[in-house]
Amino acid sequence: MKLGYDFYHRPCLEVAHDLVGKVLHFRGQSLRITETEAYCGENDTACHAFKGRTPRTEVLYSRAGTAYVYLCYGVHNLLNLVTGEEGEPEAVLIRACEGFPGPGRLTKYLGITRAENRADVTGEGELWVEDDGCICQVVTDRRVGIGYASQEDQDRPWRFLKK
Repeated sequence: MKLGYDFYHRPCLEVAHDLVGKVLHFRGQSLRITETEAYCGENDTACHAFKGRTPRTEVLYSRAGTAYVYLCYGVHNLLNLVTGEEGEPEAVLIRACEGFPGPGRLTKYLGITRAENRADVTGEGELWVEDDGCICQVVTDRRVGIGYASQEDQDRPWRFLKK
């Protein structure tokens, strides 16, 4: 069953946890999500919205269930899914899927580009997440790749992994 607006319209940490084990679909290809990271708004120094609204971060303030795809290090397109209340910038990074242990690898494999930025993953488009009934154990760990953030935010256990 495709995840709808109500799934994403919850606190970021809940959505990040619950996305683990779900199936990411794009243009006829499917991968099981095995790792996510939560980015929780303007007070989170690791979140792109930490410094407020910019043309790049505007999408983070969108309706829950909107895709935020950005270019990382000028090389990798990374997929995030907006959560929570509209106007409150929260999103979940899809960090890994089965067979693709890295956010850049999985988007490259699937062909996800910045053209999918702002896509409604709850609608009729080519990008969505599905709950196929898989139940898995989830463990938490520190987020990675955010050396620019405060130590407190680096140490938060906001990375969720399939055990």
